[in-house]
Amino acid sequence: QVQLVESGGGSVQAGGSLRLSCAASGYIGSINSMGWFRRAPGKEREAVAVAYFAEGSTYYGDSVKGRFTISQDNAKNTVYLQMNSLNPEDAAIYYCSADCRYSASWCFRYGLHYWGRGTPVTISS
Repeated sequence: QVQLVESGGGSVQAGGSLRLSCAASGYIGSINSMGWFRRAPGKEREAVAVAYFAEGSTYYGDSVKGRFTISQDNAKNTVYLQMNSLNPEDAAIYYCSADCRYSASWCFRYGLHYWGRGTPVTISS
């Protein structure tokens, strides 16, 4: 089993920045990917960013490209999501997810295997 714990959510003004963290623990040796997804009220969950470790590749949702950056610290078993130029449409619960069990495209659409409990992000205009 793998446990994921998110942190760093909060409230920020439009145009501001936040950095989310996701710490992984447990049987993490086989994790092949980690990413961030979000769900806004009344909307479906959507992929924000996913990093595939073996490929060394990262993928971003269209709405966050150029504004958000996913990164990792292997020594800390932690993945970060740096979010800049935040706007009200970015307000959501952000979930950390890990370990893609299917194709990369499938995982980007439907999520990875393990999930954290989420951290809320609110944007004030």
